[in-house]
Amino acid sequence: MRVAMYYNNQDIRLEEMPTPKVGKGEMMMRVEACGICGSDVMEWYRRKKAPLVLGHEVAGEIIDVGDGVKRYKKGDRISASHHVPCNTCHYCLSGHHTICDTLRRTNFDPGGFAEYVRLPAINVDRGIYLLPNEVSFEEATFIEPLACVLRAQQRAHIQPGQSVLVIGSGIAGLLHVQLARALGAGLVVAIDISDYRLKAAKRFGADAALNAEKDLPSCLREMNDGRLADLVIVCTSATSAFMQALKSVERCGTVLFFAPTKKGVTIPISINDLFWRSDLTLTTSYAGSPADHISALKLIQSKRIRVKEMITHRLSLAETGAGFQLVSKAENSIKVIIEPQR
Repeated sequence: MRVAMYYNNQDIRLEEMPTPKVGKGEMMMRVEACGICGSDVMEWYRRKKAPLVLGHEVAGEIIDVGDGVKRYKKGDRISASHHVPCNTCHYCLSGHHTICDTLRRTNFDPGGFAEYVRLPAINVDRGIYLLPNEVSFEEATFIEPLACVLRAQQRAHIQPGQSVLVIGSGIAGLLHVQLARALGAGLVVAIDISDYRLKAAKRFGADAALNAEKDLPSCLREMNDGRLADLVIVCTSATSAFMQALKSVERCGTVLFFAPTKKGVTIPISINDLFWRSDLTLTTSYAGSPADHISALKLIQSKRIRVKEMITHRLSLAETGAGFQLVSKAENSIKVIIEPQR
């Protein structure tokens, strides 16, 4: 079968590799669509594992099932989680499924930038989502990223009427804008350095879209009855964004560090000013649980979150390298989808 083999962001090769064999409890999916995630282009993180086949935002059709599989059949249209929890460890039983050691060890064989993917038995058991007829394969590639966004806002305890500032208006930021609006946020402000993405933020529900070079605290106070943002969500790895977030959050507010920084980055934090005197909450979020994926699918199915309009590029497997360039440069693109069957 054909795969897009990752060596680095500038070197992704169309190669052949053996199609995996399906074992007991496993399934084979023909990949119809796979989104390129921002984490796929984090070269400092990915390059040390190269060469490998990336891709985890997948959707496709079951073409083979192993012995013992009862809930699914050939022809079923599905999305699948690449990471799944054990459901029995201390973290899972405490509701923190994305911290589970099993979740961080599980994966597809190979990644989704391939014609076919073998789904291991544990993934089949707790990480398969049947697609309703009204949800297309390309829309289903948003289930995983939206699940991550949903879990993050739940961890940040977003409340109706809160003012929300989203720093970074790429795909994650735009999903945060849409979800915050769907969950009843009051003022929603998006930040970026790209005019293209700022226009997209307005299109997807932001009340205001501001260039990151502006005096954000002053702008927020002017729009928000003299207050800063109740919730600030950082969706970019730029160190300056992390510092902006700390200056833009209201007392008793929350800063959600959704995007990771580059390796080794640290920022100074005043314990007294931020915590003792202002009672701020700083939090992070990683991945999504199976329940988050199910909720994300329902939000997509109901059209509460408009995902199809976010797709700017649909490329073949041979064009995966070009797709990586679009995502890593973060210019005139939002969501790039790879279609391996083209």
